[in-house]
Amino acid sequence: MLAGRIGAGGACAGPLPSFCHGDTISVTILPAFRTTLAAFAAAALIGFAPAGAAEDFDLSPEQPGRVHATKNEAAIAAISKDFKFVTPGKFTVAVAPGGPPLATYATDAKTVVGADPDYASAVADALGLTLELVPVAWIDWPLGLTSGKYDAVISNVGVTEQRKEKFDFSTYRQGLHGFFVRTNSTIAAIREPKDAAGLRIIVGAGTNQERILVKWSDEDVKAGLRPIELQYYDDDAASLLALRSDRADVIVQPHAQLVYIAERDKNIKRVGTLSAGWPDRSDVAIATRKGSGLAAALTAATNGLIKDGTYARILDHWHLAEEALPQSETNPPGLPKF
Repeated sequence: MLAGRIGAGGACAGPLPSFCHGDTISVTILPAFRTTLAAFAAAALIGFAPAGAAEDFDLSPEQPGRVHATKNEAAIAAISKDFKFVTPGKFTVAVAPGGPPLATYATDAKTVVGADPDYASAVADALGLTLELVPVAWIDWPLGLTSGKYDAVISNVGVTEQRKEKFDFSTYRQGLHGFFVRTNSTIAAIREPKDAAGLRIIVGAGTNQERILVKWSDEDVKAGLRPIELQYYDDDAASLLALRSDRADVIVQPHAQLVYIAERDKNIKRVGTLSAGWPDRSDVAIATRKGSGLAAALTAATNGLIKDGTYARILDHWHLAEEALPQSETNPPGLPKF
């Protein structure tokens, strides 16, 4: 699993301190599916994770359903006169293709498609520019942005106080994790700690959602309820198999990932969402160089997209309406340093 903390919406936000698991929480660390179980796991996965894209998600390189935006003169006027685009007339944006529905390679294995590319395209439209999308490895975006290889990063980057020391942010989605269960589960909703008391929950080790669930379990125990049993697996395939085979009750991951898996596999469903900044909201944002003079324009562009409905159509297209923001903000409070 990931060794770094998962920030808003799943973006890696640096290491977490170690947690001491005492009497207040039950932790079950399950081994990876190794040689003796490999054949069983593969066979099971064929049954509930069919190859190919989910039916309601278009991963073609042509993207005929892409939502376009109109030019926003107010947003254009907000661009600092000192700001120089990497390529005149183009909005050069870095994106890390981590998987659908946010950003992934299309069926041609070279075109990047998804909610983040669509949003980047709409922002480029609003600024009267042509989008130049640059696929990058997640670990490379901070250095590439600082060195001026691209104008912005639109790749599910969560706002953190540490990142704000080096970058400016214009928010465009809520950072959510999702609670998903089997479609035949009797669990109806998970909204607060008491709803998760005693449940077997799959979570990534060292992630932000683990940190939150440890706190939830502590609250449950203090209230006289059963602790949460956290389960850890080496990969998504093993996690989904454990959920399907009733060895776990719930899986918690970045919301967007599970939305796609639920549509693809047809055997899990959402019963709740969790802010990455719980108990506060934590947002996903466009990242730009600190003090570059572009952030205000990107915030204005996003608010224009929200106002005219373009923003909602993009999120609806990728089944992410739950992650909508009421308005974009420049450099809002982010996840604190841990």
